[in-house]
Amino acid sequence: MNLSVPPAGKIVLTYEDYLELPNDGNRYEILEGVLHMTPSPTVRHQRVSRNLQRIIDAFVFQNRLGEVFYAPLDVIFSNISIAQPDLIYVSNARKEVVAEKNIAGAPDLAVEILSPATSRTDKITKAQVYARYGVAYYWLVDPEENCLEEYRLEQDGYVPVSRAEGSALFRPEVFPGLAVDLGQVWA
Repeated sequence: MNLSVPPAGKIVLTYEDYLELPNDGNRYEILEGVLHMTPSPTVRHQRVSRNLQRIIDAFVFQNRLGEVFYAPLDVIFSNISIAQPDLIYVSNARKEVVAEKNIAGAPDLAVEILSPATSRTDKITKAQVYARYGVAYYWLVDPEENCLEEYRLEQDGYVPVSRAEGSALFRPEVFPGLAVDLGQVWA
């Protein structure tokens, strides 16, 4: 057999391939066997992520609801789907998915902060993957438009729950009793 010739057909990458990727400052994900790479986030992206994480984490901690994690942290849905959402919430009811090195299964909430390089993947590909593997809530955060959208998983995929913009109060369905001042998120 000639090993210098690539195999015929579609190449499907696995978790084992993922573990061999370089540690070069880029974020790698494998979504349904396809490699996705994004450069490190911008300062604005990181600020929005940090601010939102602080607000959610304080509420979750105070109410003893579970744990909040932030990227980079692998969420392993299957051998061919490994993602790194910007923020991850795992409730106490699903705490068995929290492993020593990663999240091994669907979290309750995955949050993606959009950037020009990732917007299409976040809105389409990741939404499909997260729905397929049972992520109950999905948020899309757009720092350019100062907008946050919440989606809930139903039988046929994600349905919009709420949308908040500017400095409005965002009251997420996934966290009853929480009111997020979006002005603090964009600051």
